Amino acid sequence: MKRLLIILSLFLLWNGSSLAQSSDWQGIDKTQVRLVTATTALGKGEDLLLGLHFKMQKNWKVYWRSPGDAGYPPELDWSKSTNLQSVEMLWPRPERFEVLGLETLGYKEEVVYPLLLKVDDPTKPLDLQAHLRFLTCADICVPVEADLALTLDPGEAVPSDTAQLINKFKSDVPRTDHQDKVSLDSADLHLKADQKNATLRVKLATDWALEKPDVLMEGPIELVFFKPSIALSDDRTAALIDIPLDGLQFLETPLADQTFTLTLMDGLHAYEVKTKVTPQTDPLGPVDGFSLPDDSPSAAPVSLWTIMALAILGGLILNLMPCVLPVLSLKILGLVSHGGAATATVRLSFLASAAGILFSFLVLAGGLIALKASGAAIGWGIQFQQPLFLIALLMVLIMFAANMWGFFEIGLPGWMSSLGARSHSKGIGGHFATGAFATLLATPCSAPFLGTAVGFALSQGPTEIIAVFSALGVGLALPYLLIALFPGVATRLPRPGPWMVTLRKVLALALIATAVWLLSVLLAQIDPVGVGVLAGLLGAILLAFALKKHLRPLATPLVLALIVAAFFVPQTFERQATNNTIKAETLWVAFSTREIDELVKNGRTVFVDVTADWCITCQVNKKLVVYQGETFDLLQEDDIVAMSADWTNPDAEISAFLARYKKFAIPFNIVYGPGAPEGIILPELLDQKAVVNAITKARG
Repeated sequence: MKRLLIILSLFLLWNGSSLAQSSDWQGIDKTQVRLVTATTALGKGEDLLLGLHFKMQKNWKVYWRSPGDAGYPPELDWSKSTNLQSVEMLWPRPERFEVLGLETLGYKEEVVYPLLLKVDDPTKPLDLQAHLRFLTCADICVPVEADLALTLDPGEAVPSDTAQLINKFKSDVPRTDHQDKVSLDSADLHLKADQKNATLRVKLATDWALEKPDVLMEGPIELVFFKPSIALSDDRTAALIDIPLDGLQFLETPLADQTFTLTLMDGLHAYEVKTKVTPQTDPLGPVDGFSLPDDSPSAAPVSLWTIMALAILGGLILNLMPCVLPVLSLKILGLVSHGGAATATVRLSFLASAAGILFSFLVLAGGLIALKASGAAIGWGIQFQQPLFLIALLMVLIMFAANMWGFFEIGLPGWMSSLGARSHSKGIGGHFATGAFATLLATPCSAPFLGTAVGFALSQGPTEIIAVFSALGVGLALPYLLIALFPGVATRLPRPGPWMVTLRKVLALALIATAVWLLSVLLAQIDPVGVGVLAGLLGAILLAFALKKHLRPLATPLVLALIVAAFFVPQTFERQATNNTIKAETLWVAFSTREIDELVKNGRTVFVDVTADWCITCQVNKKLVVYQGETFDLLQEDDIVAMSADWTNPDAEISAFLARYKKFAIPFNIVYGPGAPEGIILPELLDQKAVVNAITKARG
């Protein structure tokens, strides 16, 4: 019996010790949280290690101290605790999460936020009472509040069952004692022309070879930092980090007085560095000796000669890509026009076309070098991001097509007539322009090996850019060079005659197909209505060319007027999504349950959006549905009221409103109206059909 009592006492002692190691689980079914301790007793009461332990179901997450575009980190209120002197919360390095360009930082599945505590008196019990406020998100976001309690008694600090778990995440906290591990060479802020947007360039060195580094930047709350681009030195022990940022116009204190925190993460390494920033007025330029890291850290460096060989191959394959195939009409006409011509003439004309290609690639290289030196974003085919450039190119295509169809009888310059392949006797200038035009149309297209070559070139200095782009030009010009080498291919073709007129008219359709493709590219930049108007103007220009003889003397002024009108289309029709976002923000009225009842009684329809700045799904719903298409059109109608319930901060009325529908998470959207006075609840992920149907039904 005595032995049994001893065993029972030991069991109770062990069980009580085990229970003291953690608080009860709190939270919601998707995300549970508790307090855990690394020791079974207080010990000396200094640097006492505890943890805030989260466990989450699949796809659910909680946030880092700087959550990114949405979310907020856990917040703890210890005011009701006794014998507690101080608490410091540590932050393990987070993951990046991205949805439709909105980026957040946090943790999924499981995380322990280490807590360093100090007690007033280690001879007395520590009674912890923590009120926790946190946000957990998946497709929906749920703000949660919980009360956590844990008591630790005086005694020897023996490791607890959860000590290993806490220490595992504590080892993931970026270190501040970097000393010689990480040294910051410079942190310079380069302003752009508008004096608002800027790029923060940081140069640092490490005592290890960097593999796949990532950098998080924190600073004044007014600033927004975007994902960095990181270039590495040849030996991978130094990094050049460019971090775009916005919000400088909102700073109330001088930039030089602000402190920035840089967190470097790379493999098992994680370090946190504090720094001041030096404003710079000079443009952001390239730095020799730095390049973007390869996907495989252990891969051997690729030589410039290898990249140039890939560039030649990529340029050759580019001849077969869809955006270059329409130029086939010009190539074929250029070829068949040499039937029966002298060998020297054929060779000279095709060499001129090849020279036009090479010249154009060198112009592209020079332009990219200048843009890179000014700090602008560069890339392959970036001119196709400019609506005015696309419209100018459309004009050239329409003129070529009109010329090849025989509508264009006068007024074309000699080089343009030759470019249309009307005759090989127009001189080598036209053949040179043919090559330049082929290059122009090739630039938005990619091909195997081309992306690798261009990516390498744009991460290097001017010499490499020129060398790689020259190799690309040689590759694209190879068919011309081969015909120049074997001119008999062209001279043995039939002599030009009436059959070429029919061929020209058929091949002009390829130019029209190119114009249609360019209009589709414009759809991503201007409103669809603007693209439709532009298409109509281009058709009118073709018609004016076709009826030129019947419209004299009005033909030329009419064509010029149509061209001017076409160039003004992008100024009139901006991308609707941008306009809608700005305009829609003025449509919302403040949330009020009393107002909803009154509006419905008066025959109005009310669309309620419960949202918050920290809810990333809410922002996606607005971006993809609410501010687009038929939903946005409906919200502007007089009998519909758009009501925004902003739950960014706690609000008792909004919480009670959600509870009425047994909802404790957002996004939450509901539509009221004469036909649905009790409301129609919408799904968390909105779509146009669901919203439009609900509004239509609520209208009655």
